[in-house]
Amino acid sequence: MSDALTGALAEALTEALAELVTAVATCDDEVLDPGTAVKWLEGTGHTLAGLPAAERRALDALFRTVALRRPEGPGRDELLGLSESFGLLEPVDPDDATRVAPGTDPRAAAPGTSDLAPLDPHTAACDAVTAHALRFAAVVRGADPATPVPTCPGWTLADLTRHLGAGHRWAEHLVWTRATVRVRPEDVPLDLPAEPTAYPDWLIAGAGSFAATLRAADPDGPVWSPGADPRVRSYPRRLLRESLVHLADAEIALGGEPGPLDPRTAADAVDHLLADLPYIPWTAEPLAQLDHDGAVIRLAARDADTVWTLTLGGGGFTWTRGRRTDPGVPAVHVEGGTGDLLLLLHRRYAADDPRFDRSGDLELLDAWLAATAL
Repeated sequence: MSDALTGALAEALTEALAELVTAVATCDDEVLDPGTAVKWLEGTGHTLAGLPAAERRALDALFRTVALRRPEGPGRDELLGLSESFGLLEPVDPDDATRVAPGTDPRAAAPGTSDLAPLDPHTAACDAVTAHALRFAAVVRGADPATPVPTCPGWTLADLTRHLGAGHRWAEHLVWTRATVRVRPEDVPLDLPAEPTAYPDWLIAGAGSFAATLRAADPDGPVWSPGADPRVRSYPRRLLRESLVHLADAEIALGGEPGPLDPRTAADAVDHLLADLPYIPWTAEPLAQLDHDGAVIRLAARDADTVWTLTLGGGGFTWTRGRRTDPGVPAVHVEGGTGDLLLLLHRRYAADDPRFDRSGDLELLDAWLAATAL
């Protein structure tokens, strides 16, 4: 049996089980004896809870994928609670306020908590992609899809939502097919709704499916990648970075300020960007032409004990991530919040924005930002 058929059957059976369990749990006593319902559900829960941890996580991801396809309301909430009721979730320390239990609705996470706290980094990044898709959908739902996005000239909110949702489906396709060569995003079916007002729900469904597929895959499995790490684990990090930046785009387009980003999540996104830049054709060549061999650019996160040191030369640059006590005087020093630094590197903020403290060769900073424009 092919991987595609196995996956399709697993998803279909999971959806059928989710619907059946929800119907049993909400059925009137006159229709189904409560004792019979409890006995049936307990037996199913006992069987599922006995699965190996990896399979429980995969089943949890499938349950959440099914749930996120439903409109908001009691039905979705019932489905989101299935993993907990069946014992699929890892035990959660009630005193650990930074942990988001896998299988719960990511919107329930306390403000300011880390998106990368639960389980292993790969699973956590998958969860965070889903959580940020929900945040993005909440921002754009009800807004005029034709609203211009000033940080993406020529784009509207509909274009931005379509782009982010297409990224989920493209990355899932690559992992699902174990692609060994480049597949163009435009060659992946999108099943895009006819009306842009339906894009937010389409986005959520795609993010849920992406997370389910990626969580069930081996993080170290080889797959074609446009960046530095040709393995499955690179894609949740890539999509999470895109989610952070495009969420800020949507918030700015609607007249607001980008919301705060968790420093650990933003720091991992900065790492991922710096690792990928030398592999991107339209940034690798301009970087090689900067002609500032030996010059150092230092990015300091004031909300974390973190500094990125970028050393130019050798036809590109090298980088390290260390502590704020790193010695030496760089050619350029930029200090700001971790999330703000991420948005600076993506040109969502100007280098002279007052939220940054800068010193040194500011022309070099401008040249770096111009060379690395994505």
